Amino acid sequence: MKNVFNVLIVPVFLLCSFQKENNLAQKKHSEKVTAKSDRIIYLFFKAGKDQSGNTKITLQSTKITEGRLKYMPSFERDNVRQGDLIITLTGPDGKESGKQLVKDPFNPELEVYEKEGISRHKASLQNTEFSTRFSYSENVQSVKIEKATDDGVQLIFTQKL
Repeated sequence: MKNVFNVLIVPVFLLCSFQKENNLAQKKHSEKVTAKSDRIIYLFFKAGKDQSGNTKITLQSTKITEGRLKYMPSFERDNVRQGDLIITLTGPDGKESGKQLVKDPFNPELEVYEKEGISRHKASLQNTEFSTRFSYSENVQSVKIEKATDDGVQLIFTQKL
């Protein structure tokens, strides 16, 4: 009886161990597939002001890399101040797929370390560069940039990607 029990138990243990290895191999393969679909799109912009003070923005380059963005807080209209830029990615149907706020790139806040302590000053720039990053989607077709003004929001840049 003991020999029969040993003969039956050994194949059961071997069968179970091979099934676990197969499941692990399948899980690793599926993780690699999902990791490859995680991508980030970086958008690099150059901005300048002309003689009359109008803002001109050009898209310098875009880069798509492997990776996943960390949690980003949702976009809130309450945080928009005059001079801030709202960058929106849209799909083929005009639906927004991503939105970010860029604090006024022409008037960045600089920290100055002095003997008295740390102070903050606003710098005024005529030309500047800034970048944003979004989770990449195949449906993204265009980018638009709006500038917050006293009268509301003004569209200053649109381009197909």
